[in-house]
Amino acid sequence: MEHNSSDGYRLGAHVRARLPELRETEARVAQAILDQGADLVRLSVSDVAALAGTAPSSVVRACQRLGFRGYQELKIAAARQGPGSGAPALDPGDDPAARALADTLHASREALDDLATTLTATGLRAAAAALDAAPRVVVAAAGLSAAVAADAAYRLRALGCVVDAPADALTAQLSAAQLPPGAVCLAISHTGATRSTVDTARRARLAGAEVIGLTSYAQSPLSETSTHTLVAGGQDLVFGLETTASRIAHLVTVDALAQTLLSLRTTTAERTLHLSADVTADHSY
Repeated sequence: MEHNSSDGYRLGAHVRARLPELRETEARVAQAILDQGADLVRLSVSDVAALAGTAPSSVVRACQRLGFRGYQELKIAAARQGPGSGAPALDPGDDPAARALADTLHASREALDDLATTLTATGLRAAAAALDAAPRVVVAAAGLSAAVAADAAYRLRALGCVVDAPADALTAQLSAAQLPPGAVCLAISHTGATRSTVDTARRARLAGAEVIGLTSYAQSPLSETSTHTLVAGGQDLVFGLETTASRIAHLVTVDALAQTLLSLRTTTAERTLHLSADVTADHSY
């Protein structure tokens, strides 16, 4: 099985990104793997089975569903993963505000560290190439992902893309349905299951356009619809923190995608980048 690099690989990110596709027993095994982290190297397959309340054969099947040949290969991955971000550096005590800050910082660090495992250079290059060739781009998102969509639309326009980013879900679907072949729909959803966003992506595919799905999970309705899937995030944390972490990971992914696109169209993007700088300067004191 291939990973980005031994230095940046994080087993937890790999497992979390695939949790939604696991059955109940397999999910318990995955949770045991997440709970043990690097300590997994000291456990036998029977130890993990006991922790998950299942049979050793189920542990092996879960490992295979996660993309490993078996438990031994998963242990090797656990042994070579990079060090985690550890406990939050702050000592929050009983202060709820300090605890909120510490938890949010910790979740954000985890999301950024995990990008080295879930987001590949190959995927970024393919998505950027699709954007470079696209006559039009529709950016679709809803809820908390709308902020990421606005950022993506601005950056793509600054690089010379013809971009439509409707705030209304029905307008987004209409725009996607009218995309010509070769155009691109950039659909952004933390869960990959937001109905309006997925429906917009599906209409784009029916029109013959390509779909770049930016989501936190490797398997989802959005990833099944997409021609290019960028996986960033995937933290299962206390309420609110998973969306905070995913937005940060998605914004970083948008930045990386824009930089990759810039490398493909350095000359053609120069004029629009100057225009963007002029507009920004005109609105500054």
